[in-house]
Amino acid sequence: MPSETRVLYNAACPVCRAEIDHYARYTEARGLPVRYDDLNSGARADWGIDADTAAKRLHVLKDGQLHSGIDGFLVLWRQMPRYRLLAMLVGLPGLRQLAGLVYDRILAPRLYRRHLRRRSA
Repeated sequence: MPSETRVLYNAACPVCRAEIDHYARYTEARGLPVRYDDLNSGARADWGIDADTAAKRLHVLKDGQLHSGIDGFLVLWRQMPRYRLLAMLVGLPGLRQLAGLVYDRILAPRLYRRHLRRRSA
């Protein structure tokens, strides 16, 4: 049996929650060994990541190795047959770096700023 993949995400973020809920429905329907932990729950303590760091990007734990950002998405997508082609394409040299830049410089910071605004409201 394949080892469990664990995903740490921000369920308080509507965009993050919608995407992860989709993946959770997909993996659950197929009996895939993926567990989803909300960083706003007690489960985050198992990760050894503070709440602020956890809120800045997606984190995935597979075979004792922690992956974050695009690397985390690639690990997660490889677990799901429907997303393996996407993982292969995004993982290609050049495209992987471009996807990483877009995620790290545009998408993740924007979602994080929204997270901070929701927390301060």
